[in-house]
Amino acid sequence: MDYERFITIVEQEAGIGREDAVRAAQATLQTLAERIDRGEARDLADELPAELAPWIATTTPAERFDLDEFVRRVAEREGVGEATAEGHARAVFDALGRAISPKELFEMLAELPVEYAPLLPRGPYVDVISAERFWRRVAERAGTDAETARRATDAVLETLAERIAGGEVQDLIDHLPIPLHPPLRRGRDHSGGKAQRMSLDEFLDRVMEREGVDGERAVDHTRAVLATLSEAVGDEFLDVRVQLPADYEPVLTGVRSGT
Repeated sequence: MDYERFITIVEQEAGIGREDAVRAAQATLQTLAERIDRGEARDLADELPAELAPWIATTTPAERFDLDEFVRRVAEREGVGEATAEGHARAVFDALGRAISPKELFEMLAELPVEYAPLLPRGPYVDVISAERFWRRVAERAGTDAETARRATDAVLETLAERIAGGEVQDLIDHLPIPLHPPLRRGRDHSGGKAQRMSLDEFLDRVMEREGVDGERAVDHTRAVLATLSEAVGDEFLDVRVQLPADYEPVLTGVRSGT
């Protein structure tokens, strides 16, 4: 693949113009070069068009930062928000997956932990739902506006992360887009990674307090967020559901039972 084709793929996949595609490619490849081992970076550079090779080549040791930090660095280099940077990085990885050999692709993927799956050109989470779509589905289900849906999502996810085990919270993070990670991380931090026993009434009280709504809306919003979460993570939600006792059934109405 030549340079022009690579940039065209980034343009098409990200829905951006050429100059933005070039910036996205440079920012993503430079950040990838910081994350992977020097030898792997050199191998990638050898298979990429000459114009791209300087962005991926590195002489420094690999830094073991997580997905959120990867996207933060891409955003900083591009001068865009993190949600935008996530989409751009995904487009660059898609182009990268088409540009290099299957062997080199496998070796690159082996350098990155499972939480990077939402960005990668193949794997079980390639079609991860976007944050915007998640919020839109919550708004549709709850019959509310987008901003209220965002607040509801944050309140319910933070409370859910307090209620379930820390390992399961991490599994949700691995399946969801980056803008949905902060409330999950906050809830896990509050609980210390240990599932807190709480009745549905206690759960809803925390949602009410965090979102600033009454009890009826807390029920509607919790139901909408959990149904959307189930839709977004698929069978992974079964591991969440088994941690919720029978009294949670009123907010699990409409949640799929799995495939």
